[in-house]
Amino acid sequence: MHLKAIVLTLLTVACLNVSAQATSGRLSIFGSSQNLKFGDGSTRDFSEVNALFVFRTRLAEDADGFEYALDVRETQYPSAESRSNRTRLYDAWAGGRMAGGRFRVRAGQMWLHDFGALGSVGGLTAEYRTNPAAARRVRFGVFGGAEPKSFEAGYVPHIRKGGAWIAFESGPLRRHVLGYVLTRNSGLTERSVLTTSNFVPVGKKLFLYQLAEYDLEGAGGIGEKGLHYFFANARYTPVGAVDLLATVHRGRSIDARTITEDILNGRPVDQKTLDGFLFESAGARVTVEVLKNVRVHAGYARDRHNREDRSFRRISAGVWAANVARSGFDLTLSDNRSERPDGSHDAWYASLGRGLGQKLYLTADYATSLTVIRVVDGGAVIERRPKSKRYGLNGVWNMSPAFSWIGTIERLEDDSSTDERLLFGVIYRF
Repeated sequence: MHLKAIVLTLLTVACLNVSAQATSGRLSIFGSSQNLKFGDGSTRDFSEVNALFVFRTRLAEDADGFEYALDVRETQYPSAESRSNRTRLYDAWAGGRMAGGRFRVRAGQMWLHDFGALGSVGGLTAEYRTNPAAARRVRFGVFGGAEPKSFEAGYVPHIRKGGAWIAFESGPLRRHVLGYVLTRNSGLTERSVLTTSNFVPVGKKLFLYQLAEYDLEGAGGIGEKGLHYFFANARYTPVGAVDLLATVHRGRSIDARTITEDILNGRPVDQKTLDGFLFESAGARVTVEVLKNVRVHAGYARDRHNREDRSFRRISAGVWAANVARSGFDLTLSDNRSERPDGSHDAWYASLGRGLGQKLYLTADYATSLTVIRVVDGGAVIERRPKSKRYGLNGVWNMSPAFSWIGTIERLEDDSSTDERLLFGVIYRF
């Protein structure tokens, strides 16, 4: 079924069932205007409007019945006539529950959160739960279908994916998930991945979280097998005033799709493409509440962003204070110093915020040495600007539980340009 037909069908079903079932939704509209001034005197204006619509049923875990979800996002570019509008679909599915909520079937486009970044699929899923309302339960599931495009509505041609998962859950926090995802490109294996995630509370003071991806087969059958991605996080609170956090993050960034398509088209694949980029980070941070509503933190980490680079140190420190001297102002100040192979620099951040009444909160902030993300056709580009400075003023006005207004004015300066931006948005919950 075409994506527009899926969306229209779900909207019609939602209108027919909204009075009979528990539902929730959100409509958000954001607009931004940007003016760029370059060092040579030239300027460029850019504006965009984003709309987000989310609507889904809310059923009890052990309830039977019809369920659906719709999460669609639209972006328009009024200042760029040559740039096409962009529609992105995250969820557009309908399904049902049977046998006291134990058996669930869904059809359409959906995001399976048990698989993290690999969980987007357009097709069918089926899941069985041993006892949906029990504190301890086991979930089994399978899925199959096409792969949705990342930055627009539609599906990637010639790509089929499928997989299965098993999850063990105990209480509201403890969870262990083991999954498998197979992605095929025109009959050739693009990725064959074993995924796992674990969240383990140990008493009320220690929390452990882990996420990993292991490639059972290399990209296109010629890539490297083995551990592709690993992230671990441990948080320990020995006493109420002390918080310890340790993280380990390691992975390989490989363009498996390009490798597979090169093989299918008879093009040679060089070793550097097969190796990809290696990134890793390991560090720890301690946070101490030295006074009531005053916390200081310090951290140390070692990072590496490319396989050929040596690792470098990253040192952080900061303070957070609420209602400073009973003035109503909240203060945040932090510094991250990175000693990179191409030079060291400090990334400072400072913010001062205050509530005006119970519904309006204003924040002024300042930051240096920013890393920015630019969305381009087909993906995103990450730019590091070590000599940049950003000044901003932000406001949130919660008119009611249903309505919120958001506004931001910011100015970004670096060696080659000045970027002034205005952002305004409204959120309606129903």
